[in-house]
Amino acid sequence: MPEPSDTARDSLRLGFAGTPAFASAILAGLLAAGRRPVAVYTQPDRPVGRGRRLQPPPVKILALAHALPVRQPESLRGAETARALTDLDLDVLVVAAYGLILPPGILAAPRQGCLNVHASLLPRWRGAAPVERAIMAGDEETGVSIMQMDRGLDTGPVYLQRRCAITADTVGPALEARLAELGADALLECLDRLGEIEATPQPDAGVTYAHKLSRADAVVDWNRSARAIERQVRALCGRLPAFTEAGGVRRTLLEARALPGPARERPGTVMSADPSGIRIACADGVLLVSRLKLSVGKGRPLDAADATNGYPDLFTTGALFGEGPPRP
Repeated sequence: MPEPSDTARDSLRLGFAGTPAFASAILAGLLAAGRRPVAVYTQPDRPVGRGRRLQPPPVKILALAHALPVRQPESLRGAETARALTDLDLDVLVVAAYGLILPPGILAAPRQGCLNVHASLLPRWRGAAPVERAIMAGDEETGVSIMQMDRGLDTGPVYLQRRCAITADTVGPALEARLAELGADALLECLDRLGEIEATPQPDAGVTYAHKLSRADAVVDWNRSARAIERQVRALCGRLPAFTEAGGVRRTLLEARALPGPARERPGTVMSADPSGIRIACADGVLLVSRLKLSVGKGRPLDAADATNGYPDLFTTGALFGEGPPRP
C-alpha cells in the first residue's frame, strides 16, 4: 500500500475523548504536532475538596485554552449524543482515559475507527488502573499501547507499543507522566502511518485486569511483606495514598522503603521512631516511613523528623497501627 501523503495525513479529521492529566498530556502532544481536534469530549466538572467546588477536568482546561469546542455529556448512550458525534464526520476518534464506555454506534462512527492510548503493554493490565496495578504487582516493565477499540474492555488489536522500565524507585505519578510522553509519541506515529501499518490481535495468554482503585486498595495490611507495602505506597502516592489508622488518627504514607531482616514484633507495631524514619513491623521485614501526612494538625506532608517531634504520642515504641476497621 502506498505511503499516505503529508496532505492526506494533515487532513485527518480528529476528535478527542479524555479526562485526567494523562489524557491532557496526550492532547497536548497532538496540538504541539499541529493536529487540532475538531471537538473534545471529556467528563463533566466534578465537586472536589472540602468546599465541594466544581472543578473542570485537566482535558477541559487545556482544550479551552486552545479554543477547542468542548462537550461534556454524562453518558454517550443517548441518541442525541451519538448523532452529535456522528455529525462531526470524523476520520478518527482518539481516546485516552476518558472514563465512559463507548457504545457500538460511536465506535463505528469515525471512518477509521477509534484509537485508544492505553498505559500498559496489552494484554497485561486491561482496565482502569494499569499504572498503579503494575507497580503494586512488582512488574519490572510496563509501557503504552495504541489500540484499535472494539466492544470489549481494552481487547482490540494493537498498532504500536512503547516499553518503559519500572525500577525500585518508580512512583505512580512519575510513571504515569512518562507513559503519557511515550503515548503521545506513539499516537502521532500511528496517525502518520494509518493505512500503512496493521493492528495485531492481542494474544489470549497473559491477560490481566487492572481493576479500578478503591478505598480498600489504600488501606495498609501490615500482615503483608514490607516489600509489598512499599510498592503499595509508591504506586498510590498520587491520587489515593496508602494509609493506616490507630486511635482515630489516620497516617497517610507518602514515602517508605522496605528494610531487610525479620521483625519479631506483631505486624503493625512501631519498632522505633526518630528523625531518620518510623520503623514498623510487617509480616516479613520492616517498613521505614520517611514522609507522611496526619489527620490532625494542618494535614500537610511531614518528614519523619517533624512528625515524630510534633506528635510523639502518635509514634511511641510498641504502638500498634491498623487495629480495627477504617473510618468511613
